[in-house]
Order: sequence, then C-alpha cells, then structure tokens
Amino acid sequence: MASVIQIVRRFRHGDTGAELIEFALVFPLLALLFAGIIDFGILFQRFEVVTNAAREGARVGILPGYDIPDIQARVGSYFAAAGLTAAYPPPTVLYENVEVTPGGPTMSVVRVNVQYPHQFLFVGPIAVLVGGGPHPDITLTASAQMRREVAAVGP
Repeated sequence: MASVIQIVRRFRHGDTGAELIEFALVFPLLALLFAGIIDFGILFQRFEVVTNAAREGARVGILPGYDIPDIQARVGSYFAAAGLTAAYPPPTVLYENVEVTPGGPTMSVVRVNVQYPHQFLFVGPIAVLVGGGPHPDITLTASAQMRREVAAVGP
C-alpha cells in the first residue's frame, strides 16, 4: 500500500488535469470568436437584404405611374419576405428624382436610399460589458440608382 508521501509526489509531478485547465482558459476566446463569426454572418445577410431592397425600390420607382408609397411598400414587402420586420423598427426609405447630364442628353434618374438598424446578437452585449460602445447597434445603409423609363430630353 502506498504511503501518503508517495501519493502526494505522484500528483505533484503528474500532468493530469493540465488539459482541462488549458481548455478552461482557451474556451471563452473560442466561444467569443465563434459568436463573432455568427454575428458577422447575420450582419452580412442583412446588408445584402438592405442592398437588394434598395434595388427593388429603385426598380419600382423608375416605372411610370408609381410613387413614393409604392416604393416604400415594395421595400417593406422585400424586408417582410426576408423576415426582418418583427423586432426592429421599419426601414427608412428616402426617394430622390435626380436629373443627370453625363455629357449628352439629360436623363431622369431615381435614387432610393434604404436604412435599417442592426443589433448585434452575441458580441454586442459582451462588448458593452468589457468597455465597448454604449450601443451595440449600427445602421445599414444602401443606395440604388436607376434610369427612369422615359425618353431622354435633348440639351
């Protein structure tokens, strides 16, 4: 039977449990990295939705007979189809009718700007805890510009 001194020496010089301590030190960093990857993926998906919604709004805006409420409805329906309506305020849609002269005849251009607030799900609240910004939100903004479907006017 082993004496108490032999048992103490065996545990004192052994590495049992070292892997567990290393894992406990590294795991929070890996979890934070994984959460950051997920947050960035969600952010990128929402940015693509905002960009495509601006394009859809500009596409409706260039057609004759459509006006600002039609553009806002189209952008809103695009957001609803993407599932971005429940917990967030509605997107902000700005509409401009711009006259452009690119060296030739003047053409009418429709510009639609769409803004949508994005809230980080995982990393945002953690960043606030460790001294990050007070608001883990950003506003995604996209602009689309298309030529109106009317004949160009000469100089």
